[in-house]
Amino acid sequence: MPSTASIFLDPRRHVGEVDRRIFGGFLEHMGRAVHEGVFEPDSPKADERGFRTDVADALRQLQMPVVRYPGGNFVSNYDWRDGVGPVDKRPSRPDFAWQSLESNAFGTDEFMTWCDHIGTQPMMAVNLGTGTAREAAALVEYCNLAGGTADSQMRHDNGHPDPYGVELWCLGNEMDGPWQAGHVPAQTYAEKALTASQLMKGLDRSIQTIACGSSDRGLPSYLQWDQTVLEHCWDSIDFISAHRYSRKRRDDSESFLAEGVLVDGIINDYRALLRVVQSHKNSFHSVHLSFDEWNVWYRNMEMGGKWTHAPHLIEEEYNLEDALVVAQYLHSFIRNADVVKVACLAQLVNIIAPLLTTSDDMLVQSIFWPFEMISALTAGRSLTPVVEAPLIATKRAGEVSALDVAATHDAANNRAMVSVVNRHLTDGYGTTIDLGSLAVASATARMVHHRDPLAGNTWESRDVIVPTEIEISVSATSLTLEVPPLAHVAIDVTLA
Repeated sequence: MPSTASIFLDPRRHVGEVDRRIFGGFLEHMGRAVHEGVFEPDSPKADERGFRTDVADALRQLQMPVVRYPGGNFVSNYDWRDGVGPVDKRPSRPDFAWQSLESNAFGTDEFMTWCDHIGTQPMMAVNLGTGTAREAAALVEYCNLAGGTADSQMRHDNGHPDPYGVELWCLGNEMDGPWQAGHVPAQTYAEKALTASQLMKGLDRSIQTIACGSSDRGLPSYLQWDQTVLEHCWDSIDFISAHRYSRKRRDDSESFLAEGVLVDGIINDYRALLRVVQSHKNSFHSVHLSFDEWNVWYRNMEMGGKWTHAPHLIEEEYNLEDALVVAQYLHSFIRNADVVKVACLAQLVNIIAPLLTTSDDMLVQSIFWPFEMISALTAGRSLTPVVEAPLIATKRAGEVSALDVAATHDAANNRAMVSVVNRHLTDGYGTTIDLGSLAVASATARMVHHRDPLAGNTWESRDVIVPTEIEISVSATSLTLEVPPLAHVAIDVTLA
């Protein structure tokens, strides 16, 4: 007898509006992410500004509302003034984080122009490692003030009279990590972050600031660091950050494919902590979670550039399993829309990325597709799915549902989205999706699937993992489809 599963949705059971900024990206001066990634003047694929047109076209498909820049570990020893002004006068600098050489041919102004080019908004990080709060505020002045001051005039003189209007600002990067340039105890960082946020918001009250939270759940300071920072900075910040890179241990596919459960766990940790601190502060001000570094990363661990320019670092090659994990991250962000308001896939090109490049070619990796499929359809309220499916035993996450599900209801446009991952290695499910009081007019579905969990796209075989349209049956208030093992399905529902 074939296995079956059911998904129940009710438009009255929701956690609020999904913030589209959960579909953000991250671009760091590391390896070939910037140079030979988004920016390569000598490439035949580059435009007159040096921007890779093939990369830009692909990234537009992902519909990323924000891109975080310039780091990452890079930012903690970066002087933003090195990357502005005449290119031929910019200094080449050694990069502490990745033991590389940075030419500074691409800097703040180029990034702002590139963001406009691909249709996204900048999310800037300031140096609170070796930098000062005053230097951080000067970058806000450069980017956001109309004129009449030294640094805003510098932007004018550099050929950019209009302010950039950057809204999101990261107060450093992973300052809880001993590897970080300028790492200090939590209280010391909190005092510096508060000063920086106050100075920055004093220049532009429209901005939102993101304090550094825990960068690794395995650190002994996990959540203790965050509580110290939140208690000290609560009324002046808008977000606390979280980072996670998922890795497969040995040949344990079952646990790896349960990553969505662990991501939910991290978000629930922060949900509880944010409520505790808000009650301690007796405050009506809310702080949310910015999950501004996340991805799969465990194979290529080469992080030392040997003091070369644009070295090949952590250029991960992705497979189907990785794509299914990426889909689960996005599912978790959608399901927890009340807490997670910003998230950034790390990174965009070459460095643990959905895209790989050579000087004249580009490869779309497996993890590109779940991001593209979910981003294209997500809008409106995040519905709370009730899933009835067989359980899978895992070593790290206990028993988990075979199906991982996220759904949204866009009442304004009379549409709904349902995204389903089947984690099971061998079993498929005849799946019924009951939309409750929502009347269905029509539905289409795309699926990423392969019988081999390790299958991926290569330069020689580029279309091994690509979405295909599948059949879906429609009734008055429900959908029925077959979800094979090792599959991600994204369903676009037009409501009557």
